Amino acid sequence: MNYDIIVVGGGHAGIEAALAAARMGNKTLLVSMLAENVGATSCNPAVGGLAKGHLVRELDALGGAMGLITDEAGIQFRILNQTKGPAVRGSRAQIDMDKYRVIARNTVLNTPNLDLAQDTVESLIVEDTLGSKEIKGVVTTLLNEYRAKKVIITSGTFLNGIIHVGEVQQEGGRYGEQRSVGLSISLKNDCGLNMARLKTGTCARIDSSSIDFSVMEEQGGDELPNPFSFRTDRQKFQAEKKQLPCYIAYTNETTHKIIESNFYRAPLFTGQIAGKSPRYCPSIEDKIDKFPDKERHHLFLEPQTMDNTEIYVNGMSTSLPPEVQREMIHSVQGMENAKIVRYGYAIEYDFVDPRELKHSLETKKIKGLYLAGQINGTTGYEEAAAQGIMAGINAGLALQNREPLVLRRDEAYIGVLIDDLVTKGTNEPYRMFTSRAEYRLLLREESADVRLGHYGHELGLVSDEQYEKIKKKARQIREGAKLLEDMKFTPNKEFNALLESINEQPLKDVSTAQQLIARKTFDIVKMLTIVPELDTYDEYIKNEILVEGKYARYVDKQSQEIERMKKYLKIKIPEDFNFTGVSGLSKEVQEKLAAFSPPTLQAAMNISGITPAAIEILHIYIKMAAKK
Repeated sequence: MNYDIIVVGGGHAGIEAALAAARMGNKTLLVSMLAENVGATSCNPAVGGLAKGHLVRELDALGGAMGLITDEAGIQFRILNQTKGPAVRGSRAQIDMDKYRVIARNTVLNTPNLDLAQDTVESLIVEDTLGSKEIKGVVTTLLNEYRAKKVIITSGTFLNGIIHVGEVQQEGGRYGEQRSVGLSISLKNDCGLNMARLKTGTCARIDSSSIDFSVMEEQGGDELPNPFSFRTDRQKFQAEKKQLPCYIAYTNETTHKIIESNFYRAPLFTGQIAGKSPRYCPSIEDKIDKFPDKERHHLFLEPQTMDNTEIYVNGMSTSLPPEVQREMIHSVQGMENAKIVRYGYAIEYDFVDPRELKHSLETKKIKGLYLAGQINGTTGYEEAAAQGIMAGINAGLALQNREPLVLRRDEAYIGVLIDDLVTKGTNEPYRMFTSRAEYRLLLREESADVRLGHYGHELGLVSDEQYEKIKKKARQIREGAKLLEDMKFTPNKEFNALLESINEQPLKDVSTAQQLIARKTFDIVKMLTIVPELDTYDEYIKNEILVEGKYARYVDKQSQEIERMKKYLKIKIPEDFNFTGVSGLSKEVQEKLAAFSPPTLQAAMNISGITPAAIEILHIYIKMAAKK
């Protein structure tokens, strides 16, 4: 059976890769161990969060599915960090995880050019072509042989997975599901990829009817929920979306004593688990160990479905034995009689060193083989989905003999994510944070469609109708910004009286409207008071004009810095460039450059330990090589 592109794994990375590939006109096959688990949310019933929300918005701007599915399956929507600047706010949605899975699977099944096969890939077909290795297809445990020009592996935690619950160890890629051993062996032996182990985990799920929520803090969604997808009708969404509350509980001294007294049974501490744990999403036993003086830890009780029959205890991820899990959960106020439906567990799995990849997510050693998601050392649905769409897009572009789409660090969080992975690698599950993005003022969530929509449209993933809406939005924001820049006010009595009426300090010098709204105290109401012409725009656009105005000076500064750096972006490093022949570079720098094989000077700059001086030397040698 022949295809253009085969995607292995039906998680969030696999879904986005397969949908993008198929929508670009390629005959695509998605292979998943269980068809009904395509789109399953293995851990928390939520999408987005700080920086993760940015990824979902960017994914949506490129034409991805996660934002749309979240809007349909969402049961609570909140903007995190609302009291902080717009650049570091993050959208987060609780989802009905059963509904999400069904929508995702049906989206796959209803997409032209895309086939779904319930099967398990056992090995990869790799052949030598003109002295280099090239992917040719896959072989499954059912002895099906599928041939394709490009293969994308999105295996999640299934590669050689081992599940830990106390002293009990089980083979599996997710609780109750088999793992993939053959594919891991094939990636090592047939492809020669450098692999290692990581660990992640999840918490217990509780029968909602056994919890006393009255003694907990209720946490509702935003009064006017914001959808994730730019394609969702905002007004209709805000008018019709039903939301469920979450609840906040706390661990206590008794909880901590129970956990601490059972450290000797914790796989994380006994040496039973060898894989590196996620530093930013630690298990409860890890938190108690590292912060022994902390009197309590937050627990967020999140409904898993709209029916609210099961609760996810966010903040209590654990691999302690079942009897210890029961005891520590019962020690929490409101959960004294809690009934555990599913126990928490840890899972260890193989991953590929992401430095084995090009920025296109194609492996350097095997032509046509792409990797996306947790196989590259990341954690989280959002990081996986973002990689998935880029792998699908670039596999499709390669079939058209076109250059890959590589997003820059200054134009997308997705660009930061992939650049970090392929240039720096990771020895722990990688999670996206706003602090990782140097140009986060330019990368706000709400600007994702304006920043990236043209890529999605050019690729055929964003419709003409949607792209017209994006262009209209961009035009209106530009018009509003220009009005703010051009409108000037003098410090006369009449205008200062107007400022006083809205509790603003008077002017001392001539100022533009843009300079005025840059004040921290200015909001939309005050902006419209001094520039009533802006009231013709939709509320959403007015808010964007306000934000753009407030940060205009800082955005200009970052934009100028980016322009200075663009000379490096345009300079490509030849694929056969001999870094060891560059005099003036230390041996360590030469080895790093040779190992990463950066495609551009910009990519070389992002490698840890590569100095500006080294870049200048490299620039000179590239120019010398070009003259030969």
